[in-house]
Amino acid sequence: MIEFDQFTLDNGLRVLVHTDRSVPIVATNILYNVGSRDEDENKTGFAHLFEHLMFGGSVNIPTFDEPLQIVGGENNAFTNPDITNYYITVPAANLETAFWLESDRMLSLSFDPKVLEVQRKVVIEEYKQNYLNQPYGDALMSLKALAYQTHPYRWPTIGRDISHIEEATLDDVKAFFYKFYRPNNAILVVAGQVETEEVKRLANKWFGDIPAGETYHRDLPQEAQQTKPRTLTKSGEVPAHAIYKAFHVPGRDDAGYQTVDLLSDILGRSRSSRLFTRLVKENPLFSSINSYVTGSVDPGLLIIHGRLNQGVELDTANSAIDTIIREIQEQPISNDELRKVKNQAESTLVFSEIELLNRAMNLAFSTLLGNPDLINQESEKIQAVNTDEIQRSSQEILDPENSSTLFYEAND
Repeated sequence: MIEFDQFTLDNGLRVLVHTDRSVPIVATNILYNVGSRDEDENKTGFAHLFEHLMFGGSVNIPTFDEPLQIVGGENNAFTNPDITNYYITVPAANLETAFWLESDRMLSLSFDPKVLEVQRKVVIEEYKQNYLNQPYGDALMSLKALAYQTHPYRWPTIGRDISHIEEATLDDVKAFFYKFYRPNNAILVVAGQVETEEVKRLANKWFGDIPAGETYHRDLPQEAQQTKPRTLTKSGEVPAHAIYKAFHVPGRDDAGYQTVDLLSDILGRSRSSRLFTRLVKENPLFSSINSYVTGSVDPGLLIIHGRLNQGVELDTANSAIDTIIREIQEQPISNDELRKVKNQAESTLVFSEIELLNRAMNLAFSTLLGNPDLINQESEKIQAVNTDEIQRSSQEILDPENSSTLFYEAND
């Protein structure tokens, strides 16, 4: 059980406190309720750009990392389609340093044109390195664009087209910042050797005077139900043929999410999963294969990804995957097989909560989903899934009409 207190400042900043006196540090995690799904389709990649810009200095702090290094702190951030998340860990005695650093960049960035140019170049280079110049780098980008026709999940976090970042202006950057990086669009979690009253004092001192922004009402185009299979074939300078399959699944806060997550584990989480056992060990059509769910807030994807062994045809490998899917749909799995993946999921959950920072992140995300106590309900929801639910879910989710398949051919 992860215990916490919570309160909200007058400007709308939601604050949660998780006290753990067994550690000598404090983690601050600030989640902004903005991801790539919130971008204009003609100006994509801005959430990820801001992940970089927020380290480029603010009104009073030209170099963000230097004050942290002086007090022995560390920091980083990540962006995904749903959120932008910044975190800092410091010795407990230096907690206030984290507060004034985070509050100053929430108050206002420096908006220095030189910083924009530097970070623009960093993002462009990252795009080239991870998507254009890496084997299979564009595969998931192509798969999501195939699976999603209208929802903004159809473009990657780094952006749909790098020209959107190349052409971004300071006015574009300022508009995005003042729309999303406001206290009423953020969740702050403070975890570790800290008391709630001290956090209240520091939160009011450093964040209380930051003005709220206009309330953001998310109204995204929703994906229509897919009614026929979609396929795409592309080729590239890659070491082997590969198959990527995607099926639409419920969002992270849906009652059936844990069932779908366990279904993906049964298919391809580990070396003892069905896909790996049958198609890598017993009948080696693939050199590797796995499956997972994207875990997104809005309806996401169950993805199967495998790289073929030399000499294996794509059609043969794809048919083998379909055969294993049909077996799960037609024959209920055993209680032992379900128990195995539940144990794996429980183990992951327990180990994720050992690290203080992970607890802080999970509390912030649960709060975003509408209830911070969801962090304490995950295990119960996993254990409640039964074999009948797995079979029904496989029949609904793994329907061929709900599938999008990318065949990635290796050039001869």
